[in-house]
Amino acid sequence: MILVTGGCGFIGTNFIRLWLAEKNEPVVNVDALTYAGNAENLSDIQDNPDYYFEQVDICDASAIADVLKRYRPRAILHFAAESHVDRSITSPEAFLQTNVMGTFNLLHSALAMWNTQGQPDGFRFLHVSTDEVYGSLGKRDPAFTEQHRYQPNSPYSASKAASDHLVRAWHHTYDLPVLTTNCSNNYGPYQFPEKLIPLMIERGLSGESLPVYGDGNNVRDWLYVEDHCHAIMAVLEKGTPGETYNIGGNEERTNLDVVENLTNVLQMMKPREGGYRELIRFVKDRPGHDRRYAINPTHIRDQLNWYPQIDFCEGLRRTVDWYLSNRTWVDRVKSGEYRHWLDHQYRS
Repeated sequence: MILVTGGCGFIGTNFIRLWLAEKNEPVVNVDALTYAGNAENLSDIQDNPDYYFEQVDICDASAIADVLKRYRPRAILHFAAESHVDRSITSPEAFLQTNVMGTFNLLHSALAMWNTQGQPDGFRFLHVSTDEVYGSLGKRDPAFTEQHRYQPNSPYSASKAASDHLVRAWHHTYDLPVLTTNCSNNYGPYQFPEKLIPLMIERGLSGESLPVYGDGNNVRDWLYVEDHCHAIMAVLEKGTPGETYNIGGNEERTNLDVVENLTNVLQMMKPREGGYRELIRFVKDRPGHDRRYAINPTHIRDQLNWYPQIDFCEGLRRTVDWYLSNRTWVDRVKSGEYRHWLDHQYRS
């Protein structure tokens, strides 16, 4: 059995769905169901005998310890995090609490469980992190490798950098068998519509402006979420404890290029008179906006034989198609109604 934290969030949801489809092993989903955690994402598998759900906040140390004591997973995959940079700028406290103290609680309880079990060789603590911990790159700088120094520039990336350092320390101090992944920007189904691609899809469909920060030339490396999930599976199965694996899609694109490509796909799938590109508007840049991120995935390619399978154009088409085909999910997320799903589902 494995345990996933934050399994009702975007990447966690996709990972659990893929895991249950491809692996013959139960999974425990631990999620506090904050605003970005949606239990409806997994409503169609709630009766799967290999799926268990625990509504627990990773910041609740005693509750986490109890969950690990009851399930005794052979691996912990730590997805749970506050992850929206704009929110971290206006409300950084929640990011420090969840990303730093929450990770500490997990490490502390995982170490206690591992020691109680006699330190089994097969146990793994896999920490899912971000390329943003490395800071910003210049236009011609080489892409981030696992040896790149940490230079976080936002409260979000600083909190994730701190959690990465905690994971490293628990390995070097206590020998806990940990793995860390630092990934580029993900996109795909079930992403909360505050993030760039789903936000632009929803605003475009509503005929609203498509706001692009600054001059639109900030660069990100994009990876379809299913590729990311397969990379995590590879790291869990074959990764070397104590190592870090950078996961990227080899798809560097400016924010403006992403939005323009998205308007083309929207026009193809849901034609609009005048098109969608006319809705693009440049707005004031956000504070501390990193100019460029880029991942060098050579290490994970050479060591674990992992490659991204879905290019950006295909991934964008799949993403737009999913949002067009799942309007009830989108409407309930936008209205906040999804937050009442558990109360309705389990009402006596």
